[in-house]
Amino acid sequence: MSEIFVALYIFMLAAFTGYEVIARVPVILHTPLMSGSNFIHGIVVVGAMVILAHADPGEPLQLIIGFVGVLLGAGNAVGGYVVTERMLEMFRRGRPGPVDRDS
Repeated sequence: MSEIFVALYIFMLAAFTGYEVIARVPVILHTPLMSGSNFIHGIVVVGAMVILAHADPGEPLQLIIGFVGVLLGAGNAVGGYVVTERMLEMFRRGRPGPVDRDS
């Protein structure tokens, strides 16, 4: 029973710490920082695949939950890279300067 309380304590501490760190990031830096952390989503996908590999083949619920974890993690990683690419594209395009009407 104490293992549950320790896990709950660690989860609450991580949630509080994450909220405090993210709340102090200026809005202009939030998107680049979040898109720059896409490698974390890759680690989540690898972890989900490892857990799926250790699932009991006789338990279809474990296989379904593992598959959904891999699917959602992969979708999150791909979406993060798409957002990063779109954000970087905004900075690559040169905006046209003012038109010189005197000449």
